[in-house]
Amino acid sequence: MSPPIAPPGWSRWLVPPAALSVHLSIGQAYAWSVFKPPLESALDLSGTQSALPFQLGIVMLGLSAAFGGTLVERNGPRWAMTVALICFSSGFLLSALGAATEQYWLIVFGYGFVGGIGLGIGYISPVSTLIKWFPDRPGMATGIAIMGFGGGALIASPWSAQMLESFGSDSSGIALAFLVHGLSYAVFMLLGVLLVRVPRSEKPVASAPSAYEGVQVSARNAVRTPQFWCLWIILCMNVTAGIGILEKAAPMITDFFADTSTPVSASAAAGFVALLSAANMAGRIVWSSTSDLVGRKNIYRLYLGAGALMYALIAWVGDSSKPLFIVCALVILSFYGGGFATIPAYLKDLFGTYQVGAIHGRLLTAWSTAGVLGPLIVNWIADRQEEAGKSGEALYGTSLIIMIGLLVIGFVANELVRPVHARHHVPAPKEAADVHERQQSA
Repeated sequence: MSPPIAPPGWSRWLVPPAALSVHLSIGQAYAWSVFKPPLESALDLSGTQSALPFQLGIVMLGLSAAFGGTLVERNGPRWAMTVALICFSSGFLLSALGAATEQYWLIVFGYGFVGGIGLGIGYISPVSTLIKWFPDRPGMATGIAIMGFGGGALIASPWSAQMLESFGSDSSGIALAFLVHGLSYAVFMLLGVLLVRVPRSEKPVASAPSAYEGVQVSARNAVRTPQFWCLWIILCMNVTAGIGILEKAAPMITDFFADTSTPVSASAAAGFVALLSAANMAGRIVWSSTSDLVGRKNIYRLYLGAGALMYALIAWVGDSSKPLFIVCALVILSFYGGGFATIPAYLKDLFGTYQVGAIHGRLLTAWSTAGVLGPLIVNWIADRQEEAGKSGEALYGTSLIIMIGLLVIGFVANELVRPVHARHHVPAPKEAADVHERQQSA
C-alpha cells in the first residue's frame, strides 16, 4: 500500500499529527504496570509472571522493527501504520479473550506477541518520513512523533485505572477494559493512516538542506560499523535502566513508602505512572530538540551521566522524601524518553537518510534486549528479596545499583562514537536519492 504523494502546497506540519495518532496509541505499553496488580490478584501471578506480556511486547517491538524496517522503507508509512493498527488492536482483543477465559497464556500471546508486532511496525512507521519532511530539524521532528509513544500512558494510565474501578478488577473487568482499549485504539490509529503523506521531492522546504546531503550508508553496511554497535549499547543501557522502573512504577512507589505514616494509595500510584509518562513525553520533544543545538553526543552525555546520579540519589536517600523520589524518577524518565527520540537523529548524523528507517529498525533490537533485562532485573531481584523476608525499599536497592553500572557502560560507549569510515558510504548521495525514488515508484 503506497502512501499518497503530498499535493503542491501541502503543509509538512500535518505529518506529525499523523505520526502522533499512532504513537499515542501504541504508547499504552508504558501503562502496563496499572494492569499488573489486578492480574496478579485475579490470576494468582507473581510480579515476574505479570511482567511477561510487557516484556514479550518489547522483544517483539525490536524484532519486528528489525525485520520489518526494510519493508517499511519500501512500502511506505501508510502500509506500516495499517499493519500496526491491525496487530496492536488484535492483540488487545486476544488479551480480552484470555482474561475472560482466565487463560493467561492468551494474554501473553495477544498483548505480547501480536500486539508487540504492532508496536514495532508502528514505532518506526513515521521516522524516515519525518526526517525527510524536516531535514533541517531532524531531532525536533522525530521528537514530536516519538513524544507520542512516551505520552501514551499519560492517557492510558488514568483511563485504565478508571475502567478497572468501574468494571471491576476481576478477570471479567480486566477483559472488558482490554476490549475497550482494542476498539478505541483502532479508531484513533485510523486517523494517522488516512492523514499521512510523503514529500514530492527530496527538498520539501526550499531553505532546508537536501534530505540526501552528506554521508549516506545503507542498512546492510551500517550494521558492519562500530558506530552502529556503540549506539546499540548506548540505547540498550539507557533503556534497561529506565524500563525496569517504568514497568514496575506503581508497585515500586507503593513499596518505597509502605512503612511510612503516609503510604501511597493505588490511585496515587496510578497518578505517579501518569506523571512518569508526562516526563517521558516531555523529554522526547525537549531533549531531542535541544540535541539539534548542542549535538547528539553531548545530549547523551547528559542522559547517561546525570541519569546515573539520579539513580544514586534514589538508591541511597530516595525513601527519605517522596518529593525527592518523584523528582529523580521524573528526570530519569525524561532522559529515557529523550534517548529514544534523539537516536533517529543520531543515526541520521552518522549514516544519512538513505535507509535510516531500516537502520533504526535494526537498532531497536537493543530495545528488545532491554525489554527483557530491565523488568527481569527489577522483578527477579524484588521477588528474591521478598522471599528472604525483606520489604519496602529493600526490595530494589540491588537493582538500582545495577542500573547505575549500566548507565556508566552506556556513557563510555557514547565517548567511543566517531564518524563513519568512507568505505561504508554509498558511492554518492545522488545515487541514494535515485534508489529511494525508484523504491517509492515501484
